[in-house]
Amino acid sequence: MRNPSPSQSSAPYADALTAHAREPWLRLNVPGHAADPDAFAALAAFTGDAQLRLDVPPLLDGIDLGPDSPRAAALQLAAEAWGARRTWFLTNGASQGNRLAVMALRSLGECLVVQRSVHSSVVDGLVLSGLRAAFVQPGVDYTLGIAHGVTAHDLAFALAENPDAAAACVVTPSYFGAVADVRALADTAHAAGVPLVVDEAWGAHFGFHHELPRNALALGADLVISSTHKLGGSLTQSAMLHLGDGPFADRLEPVLERVFQLTQSTSESALLLGSLDLTRRRLATATDAIGHSLRAADLMREQIRDRGRFAVVSDGFAEFPDVVATDPLRIPVDTRAGGISGHEARRRLMTDHQVLVEVATDSAVVAVVGAGSTPDVARFVDALHSLPVTVTPGREPGGLKLPVPSEVRMTAREAFFAPSRSIPADEAVGQVSASTLAAYPPGIPNVLPGEVITAELVSFLQSTARTPGGHVRGASDPEVQNLRVVTPTR
Repeated sequence: MRNPSPSQSSAPYADALTAHAREPWLRLNVPGHAADPDAFAALAAFTGDAQLRLDVPPLLDGIDLGPDSPRAAALQLAAEAWGARRTWFLTNGASQGNRLAVMALRSLGECLVVQRSVHSSVVDGLVLSGLRAAFVQPGVDYTLGIAHGVTAHDLAFALAENPDAAAACVVTPSYFGAVADVRALADTAHAAGVPLVVDEAWGAHFGFHHELPRNALALGADLVISSTHKLGGSLTQSAMLHLGDGPFADRLEPVLERVFQLTQSTSESALLLGSLDLTRRRLATATDAIGHSLRAADLMREQIRDRGRFAVVSDGFAEFPDVVATDPLRIPVDTRAGGISGHEARRRLMTDHQVLVEVATDSAVVAVVGAGSTPDVARFVDALHSLPVTVTPGREPGGLKLPVPSEVRMTAREAFFAPSRSIPADEAVGQVSASTLAAYPPGIPNVLPGEVITAELVSFLQSTARTPGGHVRGASDPEVQNLRVVTPTR
């Protein structure tokens, strides 16, 4: 764990923004609410007066103009906290970071060797960049239907098969908290002459306590996408992109800056930026608070084990060679072991107990503890164990088996921009998808533009759409009765 420098206890951007908001400005600029709680009473009641005053536009002296501005200082402190050469604040989530990274990688080559279970925003990046994808299959728990990470061995094989690769892109930790061997993956990528990009959206808190895994930058990654709002605790939609100080930094930094300017809003939210500054300070200085979070998560797992009805998914991670550690702030629960599907458990926890969990699959739910938060452990564990038995308890495979990725016939960009049409789903079997379709949660693409649609895929997506809380991103209709396919050329 890094020892925070004295400067990490400051929040220069957030402090400058707060000081600006205290002044009695006559605001004749945007945003149009002018921080006037009387004229915009409904908005003020919704957000609070203070939020209206903090909601200022970019390019203000004393806040974000110039290389010595409070914003520049906040970015430097973030880079130091995560061990980066340079950090960018993002106001459109880690999804923006993934798209940005993939677009920038086009400057290094024409092929991206990428973990198949990436977030759909990486596929969006493939569409935007025109990069060809060569996929590395992750380890999969077929009993629970969840994907983990990739091994260095499998990554090395994929890189050897694609000597024109621009980079390697992996995801760690997974939605369920499985952590891959980033050091080995970075060494493998570098031996092949390419940078390693890590979608560390779920690991923004890594490295800020000695009981947490080290972050990807500390283990040799070259470019890291961090969804800081997830377990880090900044406001929703705020994120960071970190560039490591490795052998590819000189080539990547200028193109990353250009693509950042291309993708970041020119009206980025000061509230989101300020929350990133404050969250960095808290992560870097509030070690004791993170320790309390770790104890709460440990207690949740202990009590679930002790009661004997449900199983803790991460207890079985040692069986998988692609998993070398676990995020201790994730509590993945095998609900089918206790006689209820994950989707039904999530729905009943919300409607009957006002308990929200993060992710549900057919077989499991995942509760997360934000770094520095101290949840009511007993309330969650009691609510979980009050759920009714609705299916036969056991660890047999659930009803929604993950579909096997199918044949690739076109690049994502070619298929996305090709002439296409929407047809009944059963008629789409055997044809090329024009869309990215991803079952939510967790949002991992099940078919990409350019891949062949299979009967297994159609059945999975339609079953997902029928489950409580299930949603298929990219579908033409909520029930997935129709799919968009590439129109065959004559």
